[in-house]
Amino acid sequence: MTWQNIRISRFGGPEVLELVEQPTIPDPGQGEVRIKVLAAGTGFTDTFIRRGRYPDFKGPLPFTPGYELVGLVEKTGPGVTVPRAGELVADLCVVGGYAQYAIRPARFLVPVPAGLDPAEAVCIPLAYLTAFQMLTRVRHLPPGATILVIGASGSVGTAFLDLARHLGLKAIGTCSAAKMPEVERFGAVAVDYRAGDFVATVRQISARRDGGTGVDAAFDAIGGAHFTRSFACLASNGLLVGYGSQTMAVGGEGLLAAGLGLARLKLWGALSFLYGGRNTAWFSITERRLMHPDEFKADMATLFDLLRDGVIHPVVIGRLPLAAARDVHTRIDAGGLGGKIVLLPWAAPRLT
Repeated sequence: MTWQNIRISRFGGPEVLELVEQPTIPDPGQGEVRIKVLAAGTGFTDTFIRRGRYPDFKGPLPFTPGYELVGLVEKTGPGVTVPRAGELVADLCVVGGYAQYAIRPARFLVPVPAGLDPAEAVCIPLAYLTAFQMLTRVRHLPPGATILVIGASGSVGTAFLDLARHLGLKAIGTCSAAKMPEVERFGAVAVDYRAGDFVATVRQISARRDGGTGVDAAFDAIGGAHFTRSFACLASNGLLVGYGSQTMAVGGEGLLAAGLGLARLKLWGALSFLYGGRNTAWFSITERRLMHPDEFKADMATLFDLLRDGVIHPVVIGRLPLAAARDVHTRIDAGGLGGKIVLLPWAAPRLT
């Protein structure tokens, strides 16, 4: 039986994504399982990897992209007792999700409650877990605290806003003018980052809060020089969390500028006493999973429970077959999606 996956043989633009047929279904090895992939999440990080600019993955080539997946365990390898065949699981795989079958280490898999929509469930391992851990693990923010979300209309941004509403936080989100209604529907205050100085706007919005002007926490995946603007939005004792370098990913800044941004982040944290107690942190979901695997699984379980109970609502704007991967990456590169497009590897190809 043949099966399909997306292959990247060279780094570059969306054109490097190829749909290929594989002649045989692979068997899992020691400690592995074979997953029939029901849903593969797509997002900016996948395009970062596709360009060859992602620090945590540089190959080898060829490879199958896809940072997160949800699927059924079809076969277990030697030494695997859990999960069992037939169980629905999720994985933060970094690469390998854009496929009908994936071989994955059993130790990283998290059970998905029965009855969940796989397309919604696949939004949890990267976007929602990233936001949740920054809101609860990096610093526990009490109800009523004010946060600033940079790029609030993206998949991680909307996860922040959705979780902020659940946790009782006040949210301010930057976005383009066209995406302001999408940010506001979560109960957040939307700020058009192209309309003047958003730092002044954020500080004006937060001027009447109990803790003084500024926000209690800011979350910035743009990186580089942009960290300076986000840091300026903090109230005394506020926290800036950097978790990406999007400008470097798209070529807006070079490696040196991105490195300087990270160096500033660390310097501000070391000298927080000079900045009114304002502090900084760097967050990597993959590093944290390796360092705190039990937290990773516990937080994923919590989020799946919230999804099952209808407390959180991932924004899925498209459900497309594997053959659409190139078009999906083109849309992600253009920006402003306002949600997540999910690939359904077993969906019928679209008619052209």
